[in-house]
Amino acid sequence: MTRTWQVSRRTMLRGLGTAIALPWLDAMAPVGTRSLVRAATAGSPSDNPLRMAFVFVPNGAHMQHWTPAQEGTDFELPPILASLEPVRDDLLILSGLTHDKARANGDGGGDHARSLSCFLTGCQPVKTDGANIRVGISVDQIAAQRHGHRTRFPSLEIGCDRGAQSGNCDSGYSCAYSSNISWRSPTQPVGKEVDPRLVFERLFSNELAHESAEVREKRKRYRQSVLDYALSDAKQLAGRLGANDRRKLDEYLTGVREIEQRLAQAERQNAVELPEIEKPGGIPNEFADHIRIMTDLLVLAFQGDVTRISTFMYANEGSNRPYPFIEIREGHHELSHHGNDEGKQAKIAKINTFHMTHFAYLLERLKSIREGEGTLLDHSMILYGSGISDGNAHNHDNLPILLAGRGNGKILTGRHVRYPDETPLTNLYISMLERFDTPVNKVGDSTGALPGLSG
Repeated sequence: MTRTWQVSRRTMLRGLGTAIALPWLDAMAPVGTRSLVRAATAGSPSDNPLRMAFVFVPNGAHMQHWTPAQEGTDFELPPILASLEPVRDDLLILSGLTHDKARANGDGGGDHARSLSCFLTGCQPVKTDGANIRVGISVDQIAAQRHGHRTRFPSLEIGCDRGAQSGNCDSGYSCAYSSNISWRSPTQPVGKEVDPRLVFERLFSNELAHESAEVREKRKRYRQSVLDYALSDAKQLAGRLGANDRRKLDEYLTGVREIEQRLAQAERQNAVELPEIEKPGGIPNEFADHIRIMTDLLVLAFQGDVTRISTFMYANEGSNRPYPFIEIREGHHELSHHGNDEGKQAKIAKINTFHMTHFAYLLERLKSIREGEGTLLDHSMILYGSGISDGNAHNHDNLPILLAGRGNGKILTGRHVRYPDETPLTNLYISMLERFDTPVNKVGDSTGALPGLSG
């Protein structure tokens, strides 16, 4: 049966203090077009928007347990990457990529600060711990400046460590270099949000700050959901949707409510267990829970097309966080200076595996969400990596880099690709921007597009 009406992608469920974007629905396809035959294959170019995210982990990796021995499609996932098996065919493992501008190049110590500030910019930061910081525009912000007007938020910057924005954090480098991955201009970092409650409110509150604040307090007082304020809109829309779209809408709104409930639980635990510590209410006590809820918020932001560009820092560069919940009580940075001690290397591999398990969760969540004729993962490019290879050597060549998602059919996944030594990582960014309809001639020290992403 042919539909005679269409839902705009910009439609929101609105209520007092609330604005909830919608996931992709069949009813968003052009009127009179049968959604089941709109695309020939899953993940092929279509009307579905392309998303791009960059997930960062600090202090490098234990590369012996990271890098597959085989190249091409016939590779085995090494121990650190084992949790990616359910999404193996959605991955590109990219070896041999380098960040030359994270090296000293005459500036002495400070590899951690350089590795993060260079990670998405490809530029050498000015060595200073004063106000005259300067590095370059990051790849996410290049895309946001071109396409950010298409969504409610041009980009979303999240993480799990706050970090200072001034002072000396690494051998004469400003703390801003160690805490920020996203740079709007060479001198202006884009601060990340680490409190999931504040991320949630940003995603699902309306633009009227005074009204949003009042409603937020009322919801908290009466334990109400943002959905309670948009219920009328939701019921009205659902009544006009087909069965498949009603299911999609219900799954999405259920996800919104579940995150609210988890945030409320975290706030109750903080109030009871840690009354003496000044801590934002929405941050869970457990690090794993913190990463998980931030991951779910990122998925909701992409699913509702609230933004198409995001960065996610699991921790600041040089982080010395211990991991007692996986029986590692030494600090991460301390262990990364392992001196080839096998016991310390094994612990680094265990931390790497913990991080990778959470990245696998992100990819599986994206893959579980149908969108058009594919999945949310099909319509994404998700980069994961670090600006350091081996933490003990502080080297910036052969970095641990993964690219997940088929990029709307423009990326051939399920492969391990090895590039020649000293191939700039920024060449990958040139290729990602091309697929994001943001062609540029240069990102940092790039020398051209990276070959081999499409087979």
